[in-house]
Formats: sequence, structure tokens, C-alpha cells
Amino acid sequence: MKISLNWLKELVDITLSAEELAKTLTIAGFEVEDIEDRRTWASGVVVGKVLDRQPHPNADKLSVCQVDIGEDTPSQIVCGASNVRADIYVPVATLTTYLPTIDLKIKKAKLRGVDSVGMICSLKELGLEKESDGIYIFSETELKTGTDVRPLLGLDDVILDLTATANRADALSMIGVAREVAALTGAKLHIPHTPNIDITQNQTGLKLDITDLKACPAYIGTAIEGLNIAPSPDWLKWRLQAAGTRPINNVVDITNYILLEWGQPLHAFDRERLQKITNNTDLTIGVRFAREDEILTTIDGQKRALTIQNLLITANNYPVALAGVMGGEESEVYEGTKNIILEAALFDSVTIRRSSRRQSLRSEASTRYERGVNQAEFHLALNRAISLLQELAQGIPVNQVISDHRPDFSKKEPITLRLSRIQQVLGQVKKGADLTDIASVDVERILSALGCELTSLEGDIWTVKVPPYRYRDLEREIDLIEEVARLYGYDHFCDTLPRKTEPGYLSTEEKVRRQVREALRGVGLTELMQYSLVKPEGKEITLANPLFSEYSALRTDLISGLIDAFSYNLAQGNGGLNGFEIGRIFWNSDTGFQEADAIAGILGGDMSPQGRWTRSGKADLMTWYQAKGILETVFQRLGLNIEYQPDRRDQRFHPGRTASLWLNGERLGILGQIHPQLRQEKDLIDEVYVFELSFDVLFNNLIKENLMTSRFKNYSTYPASERDLAFFADQNINVAELTKAMNKAGGELLNQVELFDQYQGENVPEGKRSLAFNLVYRSGDRTLKDEDIEPVHQKVRETLIEKFNVSLRS
Repeated sequence: MKISLNWLKELVDITLSAEELAKTLTIAGFEVEDIEDRRTWASGVVVGKVLDRQPHPNADKLSVCQVDIGEDTPSQIVCGASNVRADIYVPVATLTTYLPTIDLKIKKAKLRGVDSVGMICSLKELGLEKESDGIYIFSETELKTGTDVRPLLGLDDVILDLTATANRADALSMIGVAREVAALTGAKLHIPHTPNIDITQNQTGLKLDITDLKACPAYIGTAIEGLNIAPSPDWLKWRLQAAGTRPINNVVDITNYILLEWGQPLHAFDRERLQKITNNTDLTIGVRFAREDEILTTIDGQKRALTIQNLLITANNYPVALAGVMGGEESEVYEGTKNIILEAALFDSVTIRRSSRRQSLRSEASTRYERGVNQAEFHLALNRAISLLQELAQGIPVNQVISDHRPDFSKKEPITLRLSRIQQVLGQVKKGADLTDIASVDVERILSALGCELTSLEGDIWTVKVPPYRYRDLEREIDLIEEVARLYGYDHFCDTLPRKTEPGYLSTEEKVRRQVREALRGVGLTELMQYSLVKPEGKEITLANPLFSEYSALRTDLISGLIDAFSYNLAQGNGGLNGFEIGRIFWNSDTGFQEADAIAGILGGDMSPQGRWTRSGKADLMTWYQAKGILETVFQRLGLNIEYQPDRRDQRFHPGRTASLWLNGERLGILGQIHPQLRQEKDLIDEVYVFELSFDVLFNNLIKENLMTSRFKNYSTYPASERDLAFFADQNINVAELTKAMNKAGGELLNQVELFDQYQGENVPEGKRSLAFNLVYRSGDRTLKDEDIEPVHQKVRETLIEKFNVSLRS
């Protein structure tokens, strides 16, 4: 929220500079993000009176003016504005003046052959408007020339850009900030006078119909007649502009002013427009939830399809506003408005938050309702608004209807506060060179400054009654202790380390995660991180209140995101991508929503880009066996033995180049080449492979003692002995099954089994293929002889014949 220092000084007697106040607020927990010194915008700009205006001799659109700026002789200024004329008071930038908003320093110049020694300014050049039709002309008829224009234009002010924490709803108003500053500095507070306004209630012609008292615990509708719509006075416009709000007209500006001053949103409906919409002179203002088929056009011109989560304001059951968020276009106040219905209401925070997010619409009103409006004083804000409407728009309040079901704040239980607990939580404070506990008198002083009422009990214990405007964030003893620390000053407390510290450690799950990540990085893969939220396609779990429609569903796998990342890299000219991601996936099951961690990767980039010069600059496309080899290396580093089985279940994969991965009888995941049809849709290169693994299955196997704890294993210093084994086998027999059978039959002496040849064609029986394996035998304690190897090798041959009915060739 932007805080005007001049406005703040009217509410609280402070003498601090803007920098000192910003530091005080920041230490107290209110971050001041920026200090905007508006005094620099018009330093050197003075009041001038145009004495004479003559057309420029050499330019049709320029004027030569003689301007009195309080010096002995008038200044000659060439002006290009069409509204310049004699006998008007204008802001004049004198020589050497620097205008920061347009980055211009005023110098003596010659324009089309005529000397000019200054510039008559528009509000754009002074930073008060984005666009101006001409120079600014003061409405006053008697001003002293040569005087500073900044007080006349509200530019003698400093603006603090203040950010309040989410629990401090009261700090979203000038009065709330003034109360805080008064408590911090001990200065006197001046709350604006709100006169009691007697209005006849429950006359015919205006009624209320509140269908949900939880969503709307209080609503006051006030009929005001005889309004004169006009521009707001300068002081009101300047305050709104200082807060970043665009002035519109006196009625709308007053509602925005009360929003800034009290933090209470108000809305004005044009009564005649409501009567025209409903085709009835009698109005029933209602509050209800929308129906699915209803539509409302809000004052920003957007036609909005409503949902059952949107709370509405209705006139005779016709939607006219999105409650607590934004008014409707059909009933807004315009220059012809004479009579209004002024709304002041309290809405449930959760209801407004859901309604606002459902429409992807945030406003100043919804921001305050979401955090919580001051329920105890909202009638004061309404009376203040009615008083200003009477003063500035000549309005006459003629009728008022009230629905009030607020809780009785007087019955709220006080909070018990113990001095011993304060001292235990906060520790000792520094007073000069001494260390001491915080005193009870300081506690009473601080809490009293915040508006709390303290009643002393025995043994330094108090019962504390919290002011109504702090009910939402001061609910427990620890909340009061925090306030004591905040206002006493955190810098006055001693720095104390805990008596006993313990070293941190990684959980087993995190150790495994890092182990897997290291193995994947070790084979040259780049780690990717993507959103868990994706665009819905029908099967995902969708969010009830998404921030964006493009990110309104939870992902069901990691592969889709990796494919999109690969495609994006190609589109950016970065070539193929070799990457992996460890993240969470979500899905629906018979028992409800489920979620789990998964590991996925995509392979297709050139693994040796530095060698492209040997291939005439062409990338080396990855093959199935290279992709499988990369994944095999990862499993070897993790100490896992994986089985591969053909798989055709996922339509995104090539049906003949896809395998499911199995670990100790459990399905671990899948590895395959992207289907040619999907490859064409995504405009990918020819050879792209993806894999996805279950982290839970991997974790359950890696936490075994023999894998989690590294153990040294002696390597053999004796030579190996190799044997080749070739045979015909059925095409449907998996090489992995053959390798597993040979390793089991070979026992400890069989050190390695490797396929080095496969052949199908001439001289091979139909339905068969020729396979050749290299078997390496080795012992750790001796050099093996033929009589040691032959029995084992024969057992391997016999196992293949018996189990797989192979035909041996060697």
C-alpha cells in the first residue's frame, strides 16, 4: 500500500523524516519497498501568470507568451499548447530546473528564431498524469507569482510503498498504519470525525434478502438522492493519485477514499439503472451464490461466466455485482447519476478468495476482504462516506436497510498473559551495559499503545482485551508476546544460541535420491525441473481454484513434459537433449487420489558433439543399444541387475522398440523409442528414447544393506579364460533370459556373459535366430585350467538345451 506522508501527518503527530519513518516501520515488521519523493518532481517550478499571448511569427502552432514569474521583468516563453491564453495562472519551470518524469533540464533556447527562457508545464511533465491535452491552468484567480507550485499540486509529499504481512489486514488502511505509527513513536493519534447520521430505516421501495449469513454477516444499503456528479476537489484527487488510484468523479472517488482511509470497501449503484434493469421501482438488494448459467459484465468491460463459487449482489434476483470483488457495468455510476444505493458490507474471507480466484480477478476490495475487514468499525466508515457525499456531492440520505448478524465483540474472551512466559520466550534485553529481563511496565506500555486493555492479576499476570481491529491476528498469548518484541525492538534483545546443538543428517530417502541423481549425471544427463501443474487433457486431477487455466491439472507422468522440453530445445536451435527429472506424479485410483515420486529421462542428443568435424558437421543419432547402454551404466553404478521384457502397452512408444524393466520380480519402469507418429506431431528428430522409473521400487531395493553400505571386494589377479558359445534359438526367447540362465548355471567361476553376434537369414532355420555369446571364466585364487572350466561350460550348454531347446553350433 502506498502511504502519503502528508496524509499520515494529519492522522498522527509525527516529526520523523520519511527515511526515519521507513526504518522504524521496517524494524517493526512492515517492509518499506520504496520511498517516492514527489518534491523532486517540481523543484524549481513556480506559479506564473500569462500577461500576454501572441502567435509565433514563424510557426502556426506556437505562441509567444510574456509570463510574470515574480521577477522584475516578465519572462518570454514559447509555448505549443493550444489552451494557453492571457490572464491565467500556470506552472512554469524556470531555467536550470530538472523535470525527472520526462528527464528534461530547462535551458535557454531559441525556438524557430524566438528566445524562450522557461517552460509552461502540463500535468504530464509534472508526473501527475500519463497524458495531458494542454498546459495546466490553476482554477484560482488570485495567486502570488513566483511561489512554489508544489503545495498547490500536492507535490510537497513523500510516498512510502509499504508491504504488510498477510495477518495484518488493519495495515491496508491509512488509519491502521496511523495506529501502528502512534504505537511505535508514542505520538498522538487523530481519528477522523464520523458524525452520527440519522436515516429513516425500512421505508418502502428498498429491502434486503441475504440468503447466506455466513458469507455475508452484515450488509447496509443506503439510498442517497440529489447527487451532483462532478470532478473531485484537488485534495481528494491528489490523495487518490498518491495511492495509485485514478480519480473518476466525486461519488466514486469518495468510495475509493474510504477504502484507503478505513480499509472498508464500498460500492455505489445507480438507482435508476437498477430500476431499469429489474423493470421495477421497488428494489430488493440480495446476496446469494451464482448459478452455473449466469453471466455478469463487470465494470472493466469483461463478460464473465459465473460459477456456483461466485458470491453475487443482486437487484430483484438479477446479478448486478460480484460481491466483494467488482461491480457490474450495467449499474455503475456515470455522469448522469442523480440517486444511488450505497453498499457497505462484510463478506467472509474464504468466500471472497474463492470467488476472486475462480474469475482470475483481483481488486483492491477483494484484497482487503480476503485478509479480513474491521467488523467492529465498518459502520463508522459508512457514516464517514455519507458525510463526504453530503459535503462534496450535495447528496441527501433518505432510506437505509440493515442486515447485521455480526458476533458480539464485547463478549470475546480476554487473553491471559504471563510475564514469566514473555521472559522465557524473548530472553534478556540490553539496557546500556547491563543485561536484564523485560519489565512489566514496558509490557503494559506497549500493549496499551496498541489499544489493548490490561487488567493486572497476582504474580505479574494480566488479562488482555484486544481492540476490535486486531481480533484477527491477536488471538493467543504468543501473539501478544510477538507484539511486545516487535514494539520493544528486536535489536534490543540479546543473541542467544541454543544450549545444545545437534548435527544435521540426510534421511534415507534423500540419500537414495542423491545417489540416483549422481548416477544419472555421471552418464552425461542434464537434470531438468518442470512444473507439476499442466494443461488438462481429461484424465488428470484438476484443481478447484487454479491460478491459470494452462496450469490447472496435476501431471500423471514425467514423460510428456520431457518430450515438450526436447521439442522446445530443437525449436530454439539447441539440438537434441539428454536429460532426466526426478519429480512427483499424481493419478486417480479406486481408493482416491494417489501420488508418488518418479524418475524419467529423455535421450536423443549427440553424446560426442566435439567430434562432429569427423562426420561433416552432422549429429550422431543415438541408437536403441546406445540408449539402453546409458541406462545400463546407471544401473551398474547403483549395483542393480535389471531384466528387460517386450512391452506394447503405451501408445506413445514404438511397438517393436519398447521394453518394460523388472527388478527382483517388480516392475521398475519402461524404456522405449518414441512412436513415429508422435515424433512427427512434435517435430522431433528420428531417434529419441525415453524412460520412466518408479522411485519407490528403486528405493526399496537400494536401501538394502549390501547396496547402501559400500564394501570392498578383492579383484582377481589371475588371468581369465574365454569360451564362445553359438546356437540357434527361437526368436521369441529373450536374450536376457538366456543370459540369466547361463550366469546361474556357471556359478562363481563364470565372470561375464556377453552377446557379440546375432544373425537371421540364409542357413538359419525358420523361426530361429543365431546367437553367439562370449563367456569369461575367472577365479580369485588360482589360474583356471581346462579341467576346471570344461565341466562348468558343459553345464551351461546342457542348461540351454534343457530349458530353451536350443541347437548348439559350437
